[in-house]
Amino acid sequence: MPNWIAACNVGDIDPEDVMRFDHGGHTFAIYRSPEDAYFATDGLCTHEKIHLADGLVMDHIIECPKHNGRFDYRTGAAKGAPVCVNLKIYEVKVEGGKVLIDVG
Repeated sequence: MPNWIAACNVGDIDPEDVMRFDHGGHTFAIYRSPEDAYFATDGLCTHEKIHLADGLVMDHIIECPKHNGRFDYRTGAAKGAPVCVNLKIYEVKVEGGKVLIDVG
């Protein structure tokens, strides 16, 4: 069953950027693509549990700030060593100027 939570306002994230969102003891990363779409993944790198919101976003890739592992934030797919475990992704919708993620 969906459990939609407002993570931020649409203007809180610049295009090609990421922000951290903590809810219920869990950390998420919220992304805004160059095409102005929003995405959400787990907020910690699967390699060493570093906050991805401190990383670099390029096109549709988030690069972990510690060892430069890369993920496609649209699919969660691991794209570069040392990461080999995909990120969990979450459904996102925009309503009334808010970015909502399904944490259910």
